Parts: sequence; structure tokens; C-alpha cells
Amino acid sequence: MFSNQRFSAALIFKIFHKIWWTPTRVQKLMASQGIRGPPYRLIHGNTKEISNMYKEAIRKPFDLSHDIVPVVLPHVHSWTNIYGKNYLQWDGTLAQLVVTESELCKEILTNKDGAYLKPKFKVYAKKIFGNGLPQLEGEKWAKSRKLANHAFHGESLKNMIPDMIASAETMLERWKLHEQGKEMEVHEEFRLLSSEVISKTAFGSSYLEGKNIFEMLMKLSLLQKNDFKFKFPGIRKFFKTSDDIESERLEKGIRDSIMGIVKKREDKAMSGEEESFGSDFLGLLLKAHHDTNDKQRILIDDLVDECKSFYFVGQETTNSLLSWTVTLLALHSDWQEEARKEVLQLFGKQTPNPDGLAKLKTMSMIFNESLRLYSPAVSITRRVEKDVRLGKLIVPPNVQLQIPVLALHHETRSWGEVDAQLFKPERFSEGVAKATNNNVATFFPFGMGPRICVGLNFATIEAKIALSMILQRYSFTLSPAYVHKPLKHLTLVPQHGIQVMLHSL
Repeated sequence: MFSNQRFSAALIFKIFHKIWWTPTRVQKLMASQGIRGPPYRLIHGNTKEISNMYKEAIRKPFDLSHDIVPVVLPHVHSWTNIYGKNYLQWDGTLAQLVVTESELCKEILTNKDGAYLKPKFKVYAKKIFGNGLPQLEGEKWAKSRKLANHAFHGESLKNMIPDMIASAETMLERWKLHEQGKEMEVHEEFRLLSSEVISKTAFGSSYLEGKNIFEMLMKLSLLQKNDFKFKFPGIRKFFKTSDDIESERLEKGIRDSIMGIVKKREDKAMSGEEESFGSDFLGLLLKAHHDTNDKQRILIDDLVDECKSFYFVGQETTNSLLSWTVTLLALHSDWQEEARKEVLQLFGKQTPNPDGLAKLKTMSMIFNESLRLYSPAVSITRRVEKDVRLGKLIVPPNVQLQIPVLALHHETRSWGEVDAQLFKPERFSEGVAKATNNNVATFFPFGMGPRICVGLNFATIEAKIALSMILQRYSFTLSPAYVHKPLKHLTLVPQHGIQVMLHSL
């Protein structure tokens, strides 16, 4: 009886400490350093307020403006105006320091002392990425990063160009069947394109083999929004929702499908049908899995998680970049014509080649401005496990750091009071350093520092090839049916798709 009472008392104290004592202490510590924010609400923190702001922003009609931060990050837009460039908010009982001061963002992302760690994924996000590269730290991260760098840079990347061209040609063959002057939804078209490119170049499989994996990952990503609903810790051990059961089914299905592709590649190598596991991403992962050196070897679970991560991130990033760039060029026909002129000068009506792709200056300017206005990664998150000095601030343990990339890309002090919300690719005519006045922490669509996106060059080359081949064949305008509503998903997506009118040249 006495032991039960002691257990109950300890449990009550633990709950009290988590939901009131720790949040109150953190709030007071940050306030003493001049960091304010919306007040902590017991248990829920600010999740209800943020959720209501999102709902309100989505409900409101929105015109064809590039001033999208109030729609995509309404809480950041509101609270930075009230509390300043850096403020404290609460995800349940988790303190989140939102940082929009560029020098502090640079300090976090360059992470010279290794104090800023990747966040621990919530339940559904964990099922998407597992322990893939986006989640890893330390030696495991270094090992996986080295493999990915080898797979998606230099000569390896150049060898992928023919497959990228072939996939773009497949897409454009579908477009030929499209009736002239009729509306086409290109966001879905670019999703199919990027999915096929990843299947071919990274995993040596056809789109049909990868199709099942992509569909399951997309379903799982739709469940991910439920990660932000508050649940009492440990409740999933005793009660599973229908979403929990569905997510487990999808996770198992994704693993089984990837293992099928892995087994097929292994069988070919072991039977002598192929000389090795191959030089693509999957081949390098398999080589590492079968390595006789314990320090170099990776487990099969790690291999599957790396595949999942790249299948998902690679597809989402390129799709977002192409979709928003085509939207901007449909709106700005003068820049569409400038881009087409450059493509025809370099390639004529021939397929793109590596030398020409490197010379696409106007297109690079357009992509940079598209990435500024419609950054695929809306925010970047880090965490600290011990007291950390950030600028003049002391950040206590177990505080999450949120960098709202999109907000910095639209910041008027950096980009101009009026110009910040305008599509002006010419600002990048002399490169990123000149456009940002050497303040790299005002433009970082793929992150920065040691954890800059490993697929940056892969996504950019794929997008250049696809857009070049489109511009050689079509001009395009936005459909009257297009509804402009950017939405924060895992990347920035058009809520209602992107409908354009194609006109053959």
C-alpha cells in the first residue's frame, strides 16, 4: 500500500514538473534575457492558437500575391511583429525558440561546436524517414553523408543526365496527347517526373517498381499532420487510433517493397549476372551493407531508412521547385521568354547537354528567385541537449530552435520594403553573395553548413533539364481556374494544384 502511494506521488510530481515547473522556469529564464512570446498554456502550450491561425489563414481568400508568409506561417508573421525577431513559443510542453535574426541563424546552421542537433522526429515523421540521413548524428551521419555525396556529385551526377532526359521526354510525350489550349495540372506531372527520375537514377528501377513506394509514402505524409495534435505521453502503448494502425501498415508495406528491390539487386550480383552491386545510390548502400570492415558496414535497417528518406525528399524537393517556377514564369511572360531565348541559344531544339546546363545563367537566376519566394523547406529545426551560448543568449537544455526559412527569404530589411514580395530574378544576376550583401543567412533554401541538402545538385540539374525541354516546346500561361494557395506540408505545396494552359511553339 505504502509503495503504491510513493509511486503515485512520484508520478504526480513528474507530471507536475513536466507540465508546469519546467515550462515556467524556461519562460522566466528566456524573459530575463529579453526573449518574450505568447504565454505558455497548461499542457497544450500554443498548439491550439497556432492551429486556429492556420485554419483562419487557409479559410481567407488569397489573391495572386507572393506575400505568402502570413498564409504559410501566420503565427511567425504575427508573433515576430508583436514580440520581436526572436521569440519563444510552445509545442505542448516543448519550448521552441523561433529565430529570425540572420547572424544567429548562421551560427546555428554552421554549428561549429556541434551543439545544435537534428530534432527527434515525431511518430509519423519517424515512420517516413526512420534513421535515414536527415535524422543521424555523429559517426553514423558522417558515414551515410559520405555515401550520399559520392552518389549525387561529380561524375556520378553527370551519368544520371541521360536518364533524367529520358524521363522528361516520357512526360512530354504524355503532354503531346493533351488537347491544344486545354488546361493541364502540372504539379502532378512534376510529381510523376521526379518520382521516375529517382527510381531510375538512384535505385536502377522503373517508375512502376517505385510507384507503390511513392504512393505509400504520400499516404504516410498525409498522416504526418496528426503529429502536431497533442497526445498524453505513452497513450499509444494502450490505445491506437485508426491512423496509428494505418501508418504501421504503410510502414511495413514500404519496407517490404524496398526489400524487394534490394533482393533483386543482390541476386543479380551474387549470381554473376551483374559485376557488382552498381554505382548508383542503392549500389553504394549495398556495397556498404556487405562491407567486411565493421566500421564501414551499415545494417539492413539503415539501408532501408536511407532509401525511404531519399525516395521522399528527392521527389518532394524537385516537384516543389519546378511547380512554383512554372507558376512564376506563367505569371511573368517576359522572364519566360528570356529563359526560352537562353535555352534555344545553348541547345537549339536538341536535348540538353552537361556543358550547356552549366551555362544556364538566366535560368539559375529564375530558380534562385523561385527558391526565395517559394522555398521548398519552410522551416529548419534544431535542438540543444545542454546549456548553449547563442549570440548573447544562454539557451537551456531541451529547447528546440526553429528557423523559419520562408520568413527570412521575405524579410524586408534584407530584400527591400517593396521588392521583398516581388519576382525579380535580376537581383541574382551577379550571384547569391552579391544579392545577399554577403549575408548568406538571408537566403538558404537548401540549408547551409555541414548539413546542407545532399541532393542540391541533383534537384537543380533535374529541374534545369525538365524546364529547358518544356521551354523548347511550349509557352504557358496560368489557367483562369488556378487558385493561388501555398500550403505548408512537409514542403511548400500548392493546395489546389497548378493549372496552366499550354501552347505549342
